[in-house]
Amino acid sequence: MNAVVFLMALGATCRITRFVSKDTLAAGFRSWTADRFGDDSRPAYLVSCGWCTSIWVAAVVTPTAFLAGDTLGFRITATALTLSYVAGVASSHLD
Repeated sequence: MNAVVFLMALGATCRITRFVSKDTLAAGFRSWTADRFGDDSRPAYLVSCGWCTSIWVAAVVTPTAFLAGDTLGFRITATALTLSYVAGVASSHLD
């Protein structure tokens, strides 16, 4: 894996983690998990904790980056996710 693919995988992992654990659009998923397993359950904690979610997201993104990092599909998807994450971080610090 070269440095560019690594950075794109990092950005994709950050954005997907943020989406699952914090974004309003995934709130229904987090609520469903809490309703199904309990508010204090490990699955509910897993989907609301960025540190916890990121290890599982990285477990999917890493082999994908190794196997498909040089493909156009991976590069477009990872670039879009990375740019989305960077734009979100920038806007929260600039507002």
